[in-house]
Amino acid sequence: MYDNILVPTDGSESAMEATDNAIELATAFDATIHAVYVVDIGAMWADAYEGNVLHDLESRGRKAVGRVRERAEDAGVDITDEVVTGGSPYRVILDYVNENDIDCIVMGTHGRRGLEHYLLGSVAERVVRLADVPVMTVHGSDE
Repeated sequence: MYDNILVPTDGSESAMEATDNAIELATAFDATIHAVYVVDIGAMWADAYEGNVLHDLESRGRKAVGRVRERAEDAGVDITDEVVTGGSPYRVILDYVNENDIDCIVMGTHGRRGLEHYLLGSVAERVVRLADVPVMTVHGSDE
């Protein structure tokens, strides 16, 4: 049923709980996990490209996908890809799905409501609405 499961991560607790769910799913279906961290280029200011901000965000991304890899390996699940890239998070996720034969997405949500949701949007909500594959969303216990 599922051969390739995508775990978009931002390193948050909800993303790590989604990782644990993805690992359980991968174990049940003998599937492979792919981990993606997206630096939201649209949310950055122009000076961020000149300083250490972009470098710091990429470093944070490498740590986040590394945590997904460690948990997957500890559970005996193969992890095929660890990507840290920039762009619009929901668009990068959807493009990755289409380009890598992904069967399912498992991702955390931040549970934003009201004005915060309106201003920041919801990557998970956009992915759920636009993805051509099943999407499992996981609310972290920190919410």
